[in-house]
Amino acid sequence: MGGNASAADSFGREGSGWRPDHRRQIGIWLLVICAAVFGITVLGGVTRLTGSGLSMVDWQPLLGVVPPLSEAQWLRLFEMYRQSPEYIHINTGMSLGDFKTIFWFEYGHRMVGRMIGLLFLLPFLYFLIRRRIPLQLIPKLLAMFVLGGLQGVMGWYMVMSGLAEDPFVSPYRLTAHFSLAMVIYVFVLWVALDLLSPRAQEVSPALTRYWWLTFGAIVLVVATMVSGAFVAGLKAGYAYNTFPTMAGHWIPDGYWYLDPAWRNLFENLASVQFNHRVLALLTTAAVIALWIAGALRHTERFNNVTRTTLHLAPLAILLQATLGVATLLLFVPTPLAAAHQGGAVVVLTVLVVVLHQMRLPARGPAAAPLSAKELAARLAS
Repeated sequence: MGGNASAADSFGREGSGWRPDHRRQIGIWLLVICAAVFGITVLGGVTRLTGSGLSMVDWQPLLGVVPPLSEAQWLRLFEMYRQSPEYIHINTGMSLGDFKTIFWFEYGHRMVGRMIGLLFLLPFLYFLIRRRIPLQLIPKLLAMFVLGGLQGVMGWYMVMSGLAEDPFVSPYRLTAHFSLAMVIYVFVLWVALDLLSPRAQEVSPALTRYWWLTFGAIVLVVATMVSGAFVAGLKAGYAYNTFPTMAGHWIPDGYWYLDPAWRNLFENLASVQFNHRVLALLTTAAVIALWIAGALRHTERFNNVTRTTLHLAPLAILLQATLGVATLLLFVPTPLAAAHQGGAVVVLTVLVVVLHQMRLPARGPAAAPLSAKELAARLAS
């Protein structure tokens, strides 16, 4: 993670058509991809919360782009859905009008996924043909594209689990789908920040421990997000709608109900929700402690970007915690629950930016810090 000055030099030397402003163009393009991934993450949450995820019972990556255009096509799709376990066991008697509502949510989710693929592929080919991508960046961009394709496959693999006899999506597959989305998001964000902020400050020995504390806070955020995905997959938010206790107990009855014991961590509704609560509280405390430590002991060592972003961390985590409690107490209303899912990505983003701005000591000389003014000038140039 160190050695940005030499990396910047190698970017400048790669390719006869490479210019410094190409770095900014590619970086902004990747940030747009991040915004799109954030959007589809929230839309995926809305699709799940509205019970729309199993409305399309087949997967046609190419032909599926065209929606039903006639009443006959709608009736054919509705008849396919009526053969599904979800209709038989949950939505028996659903009208065609209601089916159209849930269909459009799932169709929109899939179409946004396809559009993100095009939003990545077409600019990538343009930059590649114009020789604006340095050689060492090409493998990273190809990896992003492959991961995006795998995410589409993972999405269908997840849906398939709810088209069997049990009309519920596997929480394991749902968590894998969400987790892969976050891997893609952080990967793209990190590369974009590398391009837009190549002179991120080097960490002094006094800040090395703080770098690792920030990394530890990110690990807690990720663990909480993964546990939240299991809460969503089990629909655990619809139970124990009290806080801070769970049905009057600090530790819910039946925490170790399932056998073998490890299953309780992933399949026991009470245990999964309890674990998510504990992780959320630990994460909130860790992020606030990180902010206090940075503000009191290290603020003079930070560049402006690090300082400004760090001050956003407690605001983001407190808002996220508030959204989580409100979602639980109000019995998981869709707007609040979707905002809670998006809020987790915001918290992750803030901490990743802070981490990116602090690099472990490089072997070469430290680069000058990039101030907020310099970063703004780079984006505007």
